[in-house]
Amino acid sequence: MRQKPDVLARAIVAKSRLFTVEELQLRFSNGVERTYERLLNRGLGYGAVMVVAMEDAETVLLIEEYCAGVDAYELSLPKGLIEPGEDVLAAANRELKEEAGFGARQLEHLTGLSLSPGYMSQCIQVVLARDLYAERLPGDEPETIRVERFSLRDISRLALSENFSEGRALAAMYLVRDLLTQRGEYQP
Repeated sequence: MRQKPDVLARAIVAKSRLFTVEELQLRFSNGVERTYERLLNRGLGYGAVMVVAMEDAETVLLIEEYCAGVDAYELSLPKGLIEPGEDVLAAANRELKEEAGFGARQLEHLTGLSLSPGYMSQCIQVVLARDLYAERLPGDEPETIRVERFSLRDISRLALSENFSEGRALAAMYLVRDLLTQRGEYQP
């Protein structure tokens, strides 16, 4: 196993309501020193969830909401922060109810995915939700979120869509499709 670099110094160099930027002075095992910057979690440490909600054996629910980072309305999976005292599965079910208007009787934590591990400490927990039922909870979204249904058979087409660009959502749907295929619960 490789030896992690020594941290010579660390400092917060920028902070906003949503982001904290930390500068790290590192020395690698070969003596090379470098300065790295990374985005830190907001300090809460509770994390986030992304929900692959299956309406049936083949149909996943996507939501469309405004994404300020790309200044466009985008399709993605329901997702959000885990609240203090909330476990991953409860957070996934709450976010699903808030954003898509459905709850799930069957929830399964699959894995955690990072967006850019070289620059960000954030990790999102992927949850498979099945046996859905209609239930809406009020959320913190500024407008109603549109729900769209999409077949696991068409993930490649979705990846080429102009209004879908989130790599974590794409990876989560491929993961679910492959997992359900291995279990014999989905026939591609």
